[in-house]
Amino acid sequence: MRLDRFVAMRKFGSRKDVSELIKKGLVSVNDQIITTPSKHIDETKDVVVVDGVVAPQEKTIVLMMNKPQGVVCANTDERHKTVLDLLEEPYSRYDLNIAGRLDIDTEGLVLLTNDGQLIHQLITPNKSVFKRYYVEVNQPFINPDILHSTYQIKDGKGELYQPQKAVVEVVDDTHFYLSIIEGKFHQIKRMVEHFGYQVTYLKRISIGDITLDDALDPGMYKEL
Repeated sequence: MRLDRFVAMRKFGSRKDVSELIKKGLVSVNDQIITTPSKHIDETKDVVVVDGVVAPQEKTIVLMMNKPQGVVCANTDERHKTVLDLLEEPYSRYDLNIAGRLDIDTEGLVLLTNDGQLIHQLITPNKSVFKRYYVEVNQPFINPDILHSTYQIKDGKGELYQPQKAVVEVVDDTHFYLSIIEGKFHQIKRMVEHFGYQVTYLKRISIGDITLDDALDPGMYKEL
């Protein structure tokens, strides 16, 4: 890979900006100053330092995050902090995508990765990967098992659809776990509202066989 492309990928500036940094002698590769932007490097092995900051080598990254309320699952947002804003060095240098987005007021498991195949396996509905949530409602839910029955709710475009199968595990009359395959806009909230209840707290616990680490406080993350 060209040196200027790699440095730009690590968010040190645009291709034009990093080319200037390289020409000024502010970039080294394996302890040697390089002034040629087009120089080819091995992005998985070479040690690149940009103005005193190490540019992390290319590798597959999978982060488990406990998303807090008030943070959005987006790459950028003008009004709210995003899950990517919570990342520190070196992870903030990687171009990571979000596997399994959550609403702004929902907590819990979010995966951040540069592994496109993993994202496809986890969030594509026809892969039938269950997402498990902890749900609290505003009043005693007489029979949460009705969430598994046949009914229709609206999606984010206002069109009616039949939710796929759901698995309900009752904790008590206002708390239960709900596992679903899909992840449509406000799906769990709309499923619950269809029967006259309101979700007061929602947290994703797992995606497939990946379960949120209980040691992660909201806003914390770790590499898998």
